[in-house]
This record gives sequence, C-alpha cells and structure tokens, in this order.
Amino acid sequence: PRELTSCKLKGNGGGYMSKELIRLVDCTMAFDDEVVLDNITLNIHDKEFLTLLGPSGCGKTTTLRIIGGFQTPTAGDVFFDGVRINAVPAHKRAINTVFQRYALFPHLNVFENIAFGLKMQGLAKSEILHRVAQAIRTVELTNNEKKYPNQLSGGQRQRVALARALVVKPRILLLDEPLSALDARIRRNLRDEIRSIQREMQLTTIFVTHDQEEAMTMSDRIFLMNKGQFVQTGTPEEVYVSPASEFAARFIGSYNLLSKEQASTIFDVQDKGLYAVRPESIYVQEEGGIYPSTCSSPVPGTVISHQLLGNVIRYRIAALGTELTVDVMNRSSSRLYAPQTAVRLLFNLAEIRPLAH
Repeated sequence: PRELTSCKLKGNGGGYMSKELIRLVDCTMAFDDEVVLDNITLNIHDKEFLTLLGPSGCGKTTTLRIIGGFQTPTAGDVFFDGVRINAVPAHKRAINTVFQRYALFPHLNVFENIAFGLKMQGLAKSEILHRVAQAIRTVELTNNEKKYPNQLSGGQRQRVALARALVVKPRILLLDEPLSALDARIRRNLRDEIRSIQREMQLTTIFVTHDQEEAMTMSDRIFLMNKGQFVQTGTPEEVYVSPASEFAARFIGSYNLLSKEQASTIFDVQDKGLYAVRPESIYVQEEGGIYPSTCSSPVPGTVISHQLLGNVIRYRIAALGTELTVDVMNRSSSRLYAPQTAVRLLFNLAEIRPLAH
C-alpha cells in the first residue's frame, strides 16, 4: 500500500495522470453481531470525484466515516498518501466532511460559521477575512454574511456548510448525501456548482448518494454498493452500459430484465440466465425511420401506457407476452402513442447484456 500507483482519469476534464491518495485494504465494520462492511478494498486517486452509490443501509456512509476518521474499522487498514492512518483522529486528518444535516452553529452568522475552522487553526485575522470572502464568493453567498442559519433557506445552509469545509483547503472533501434534503431544482443547481468547484480547486472528493442521476452526472468513478460490499466499480458509462449483476441493472437504470425464455421468444439467445435491455435500446419502428444495422427483426407489440418525462416519452409495451419499458425521444406530439396502439419494436442486439449467473 505504500507504493503509490497512477491512474488516468478520463472524466476529470484533462486526462491527467493521478497518484493514489486513499486506500482501504480489507476493511470490515461490525456493530455487535451485524456486519455493515464486509472486507472491502477501495482506492481513490488525487483530484478524483468518486461516488459511493447504493441503497440505504448498504454501508456507504460507514465507508465515508472510516475515511474521515469518525469510525475505526473492526479489521483492515486505511492509508492516506501511503501512510497508515487507522489511529489518526478525524481532526488531525487533512480531510473535511459536509454532512446531510449541515451541522451549522445556530448562534454564529454565515461569516462566523465559515471562519470557525480557520480560527481554530490560529490564522491571522487578515488571512481569515481573505479566505472567508473568497469562499463566500465561490458558493455565491455574497450579501448573506451577517445572516444566521435560521434566516437561510435549505440550499443556502448547505452552501454555508460547503464553504466551511472548503475554506480550510482540505486534501480530501467528503460529502455525505449533502443534497438529499433539498428540492429538485436547488439540488440540480447545487450539484453542478459542487462539481464545478471540485474541478476548479482540483479537490479529491468522495460523494455518498443513493441517487443514480447524481452519481451519473457528477462522478469520475462510481463504486456501487450493496449489503456492505462493492458489487461494481467503473466510470458512469461503464456502470450504466454494462451492469455486472441483476442488482446493478435494477438499481442503476430502468432496465428490462428478461429471462432466457422471454428473450428467446423475442430474439435469439445462447446463454442461460437474465438479459438486461436498456429502454433506449428498443425502438418503436416508424415509417422512413433509420435504425442501427444491429437491430433485430420487427416484433409486434401493443402500447399499455405512457409517461411524459420532459424530453423523453416512457412507454409500457406488451410484446410477445412480455411487458417492456421503452424510451422514445419526445420530438413531436405525433410520437405520443395512445394505449392499445399497435406498434412494431426493434431491439438493438449490440446493446443487450447477459447478466452474471
């Protein structure tokens, strides 16, 4: 573990070579008789935005707390920059954490909350003023310096928590579901700002979420977790396009999961087990339409229902005894097929994935 490795991160806006900064080796965490983490190994590279993704109770927050020094693993080792840090307390690690519930001091205003960590470091007043002002500009809280937490919106309070973490210039930033309590519009805006700040500051960031869209749009790499283990790792594209298991396919997207019997009725298959078919890999055939050469022969189907999801129309379509989810780009009202409409479906065979048995 003391021999640092390098990795090319394609998604981080430059394709630079990056050394390994954090490594967890064979970490297990148990509370009484309950195993929360089961012998996991994890590596995180400098300047990387890595997301721990999974359902509630899968162990992602426990993993984050071990990295931050808030919990010590029952077994295994934690390395920072090649040095074992199991016994190093949280306040002595060059790591800062933004929690879901903000944890702001209610009796301190915005400026004072952000400045708190700098004062604990004993910095000069002029340096504190400069760095707090810079942090406030970064998270777009100008003219809110004298307000107290109870005078701020949820999105503003989360910005204060983020600024307080950034102002001390940590080597690593940990984000524990910081957006989950916010409404959808603020959540989208703030996640874009977090990613922009991370890139600008070239800050190694570990983000915990159960939201697949957040993970897909923000991450260089995703570690998908279930029942205390990593079940798949890779870039967002790799995890989405090539799910490693039934769990991954169900959790990452709205995959159609077909048994061998269902799949063989619709298109030729050789392997046993399940087949994963993305909703956008099925086309509703239209007159004059141009489709990939890897498509199947047309399959008759009947529309059951549809949902309008902005730029996408999501259909439930019955085809040869199987109900399928089919996504179609919403380009015109003429593409909105009513229930009971007869259609013909094409399957892009190049994008159909057999899942591990």
